[in-house]
Amino acid sequence: MTDALSKLLEIRPWLMADGATGTNLFAMGLEAGEPPELWNVDHPERISALYRSFIEAGSDLILTNSFGGTRARLKLHNHQDRAYELNRRAAELARAEADRAGRPVIVAGSMGPTGELLEPVGPLTHEAAVEMFEEQARGLLDGGADVLWAETISSEEEMRAAAEAAARLGAPFCGTMSFDTAGRTMMGVTPPGYAGIAPMLPKAPIAFGANCGTGASDLVRTLLGLSAAAPDAVLIAKANAGIPSYQDGAIVYSGTPELMADYALLARDSGARIIGGCCGSKPEHIAAMRRALETTPPGGRRPTLDEVEAKLGAFTSADDGSAGAPAKREGRRRRG
Repeated sequence: MTDALSKLLEIRPWLMADGATGTNLFAMGLEAGEPPELWNVDHPERISALYRSFIEAGSDLILTNSFGGTRARLKLHNHQDRAYELNRRAAELARAEADRAGRPVIVAGSMGPTGELLEPVGPLTHEAAVEMFEEQARGLLDGGADVLWAETISSEEEMRAAAEAAARLGAPFCGTMSFDTAGRTMMGVTPPGYAGIAPMLPKAPIAFGANCGTGASDLVRTLLGLSAAAPDAVLIAKANAGIPSYQDGAIVYSGTPELMADYALLARDSGARIIGGCCGSKPEHIAAMRRALETTPPGGRRPTLDEVEAKLGAFTSADDGSAGAPAKREGRRRRG
């Protein structure tokens, strides 16, 4: 049987994903350093409320509260032996809210980085990484996740490990990388590089793309690189809501709902079919993005970099990561 995400993509030109998990949980009272995954059992009503708020804002796809749910990440808080339990509960809560929506809502099992470096750069072996992702994935699937969703990955090695875990379980898979270092991931993967890697993963992803990184303008630029290299792929865009700053003891993101609505349109016209927000994105951002996509017809062409900058603000680096070439003319770079 075709998986639920693929079935929905067959009948919809685009899907609205959700926004930030951490940003919104901090607003609900999560303390710095506290693992959000514990709230799946300690404060399930708050996690359900977050899922519900995104569904009510228009999300067709929600990510589970399990980003740091690998044994390696939970070990930092001495909860490594609860990995299966916490991931299963995250998915159960999301499944319940999705099933109440009255329309199809995909539950995507979030799998973030292990926090460790894989061989040959670091000590974590490929097999150990696969086993950790498989344990997490098993909990997510048993809790009702429709698809496994690796996100904010920086290295090819870690993405391969997550994809192999999905392959071992026969589960649908999506994966996004975070391009936050001059148009590259922290480990040097470029957008065209990832476009070439994705189809060759142990489990070919239904969709792949970018999340987090820096601002919305940079993510759209990354998306243009991905779509140029893989024009037929189903691409994902989950941008941060602008640029963060520290104000009055809290991290505040500059992106307004109006800016994120512009971002959603530019992301769609750049090739994305699954569009959402990442850090700083609240339900009001998602609602504005959905309204924009529903009421504004496609532009009919890919936006230029000048158009992206004019709508979303200056890029944070001159290099777009595609081939080491400057993304803007020298004079324009100085203006930012």
